[in-house]
Amino acid sequence: MRKLVVCAAAIMTASVALAAGGGGGGMSSMPSSSVPQYDAAAEYRTGQAAFSAGDFKAAATAFDHVISVAPKDANAHYLGGVSKARLGDNKAAARLLTKAVKLDSSMTSAWRELGIVQARAGDKAKAEATVANLKTRAATCGTCAEAAPLKDAIDAINGALSGTPAASRDTSLLFASAEAGDARYLEAVSLINEARYDDAIVSLGKARESFGPHPDILTYLGFANRKLKRFDVAEDYYRQALAIAPDHRGATEYFGELMVERGDLAGAKVMLASLDAQCRFGCAEAEELRLWVSAGRSPHS
Repeated sequence: MRKLVVCAAAIMTASVALAAGGGGGGMSSMPSSSVPQYDAAAEYRTGQAAFSAGDFKAAATAFDHVISVAPKDANAHYLGGVSKARLGDNKAAARLLTKAVKLDSSMTSAWRELGIVQARAGDKAKAEATVANLKTRAATCGTCAEAAPLKDAIDAINGALSGTPAASRDTSLLFASAEAGDARYLEAVSLINEARYDDAIVSLGKARESFGPHPDILTYLGFANRKLKRFDVAEDYYRQALAIAPDHRGATEYFGELMVERGDLAGAKVMLASLDAQCRFGCAEAEELRLWVSAGRSPHS
């Protein structure tokens, strides 16, 4: 596998060059070519800033914008739900938080807020069910890294059920810093180069907490999952990336490469045509995918 290269500015510039080499989906239909109404990553950062400033209405609006473009982003649903809860809209908060835990069942913070909202809304049965779920996870966890957050979540929901106000949380803890996100992103690229794909996925998930559904992060999540032979998962990430950024050359190339691996040369040629249309004077992504299509497999194997 050729090394993946990323510039030192990392993800914040939104112009990180993705190196040629693996990933993608397996269907011949193209992702939506319509331009998204919102820049998901920019709206995510807007929501974070508004929430930190105590402007929960603006935060909720920004996270709604993210969700409209990236409906599978668990972080946006979680933060949108917390914003709605701060506005006293428990019904909307519960809806968003329920979706967050469906998208990512391991998100303890979302389970915590969901249980509190359920208790405040008077839905004792659902809040108790949420506590039971967390207790099951805690028993399985033992002394794992999530032990303390799980205990905090259980205690907070039980407190809400008993009418005890939940302890005030430092809102800064809801967000990972941009610097931390950059570090995690660069770490993920290094881990991929070392073929440590499971570890890279964890680091990319942490970067995603900082930057939301950024197409570069989604693209590398697809790459790492593809290397682990999770082809359907990889395809889903590439489709998410291209739904947000239809002209993302890295995601387009990688999508085409996985099509080749799956024997869908017709679909890969459609992707190559898209790259050729974008790169009128040629580009590395188009030339790499052309090699894959010509060989009918990875040219580096």
